[in-house]
Amino acid sequence: MKSLHDIFGKKSSQTPKIKAPNPNTPIIIDTREKQSLTAANLMEKKANIKFETLEIGDYLIKDIIIERKTFSDFAGSIINKRLQEQLTNLKKYKRHFLLLEGFGYDYENFPVNENAIRGMLLSVATDFQIPIIYTKDSEDTANFLLILAKKYEKTKVDIAIRHSKNQKSLDDQKQFILEGFPGIGPTLSKTLIEKYKTLNKIFKVPKEELQKIPKFDENKIDKFKKILEE
Repeated sequence: MKSLHDIFGKKSSQTPKIKAPNPNTPIIIDTREKQSLTAANLMEKKANIKFETLEIGDYLIKDIIIERKTFSDFAGSIINKRLQEQLTNLKKYKRHFLLLEGFGYDYENFPVNENAIRGMLLSVATDFQIPIIYTKDSEDTANFLLILAKKYEKTKVDIAIRHSKNQKSLDDQKQFILEGFPGIGPTLSKTLIEKYKTLNKIFKVPKEELQKIPKFDENKIDKFKKILEE
């Protein structure tokens, strides 16, 4: 890995400004990752990053939550049994993955039985059904995160807000309530709000009219009406 410059030091006034490689999509970094080499690499690459306290995961890009672990972290979390809780929380986001950085096969360097490591990797993939991304080092991790952020530069994606703690606008609060119904995600909830404006009107729309709305199939409508009526 190429050496990092002193990114925390005072920059020269003659240093040329470099455009952020992901100008529109910020990479949200948990504050506990602030001193990590991955964060340092992202800053070195002039990425669009923001530090926030994340209750789940280490990195958040749009609606994708990422848990980053070095191989030693992964082995340690098996011992202290924190990994299962972290994986369970990770699944609270519809889109998620576990990123294993610097994965090594020299099992003798870790105080965990090698079959326990293999078994946990299988459990992540089969029991928790969480995708695993393997990276070479912190710079490789930073590049993965940048590519993921760039995927959104030309694509508009509706973001679910049900995991957000702060619903700032009235429409956000309406969306939050609608997303609580089975099968109603961010796109469908926004469509309903734009068309009918108020929750009162949405709840009173006849089934026949709801069937004309794209992606609002009969199964979703039946569940929606059943909750409202019962």
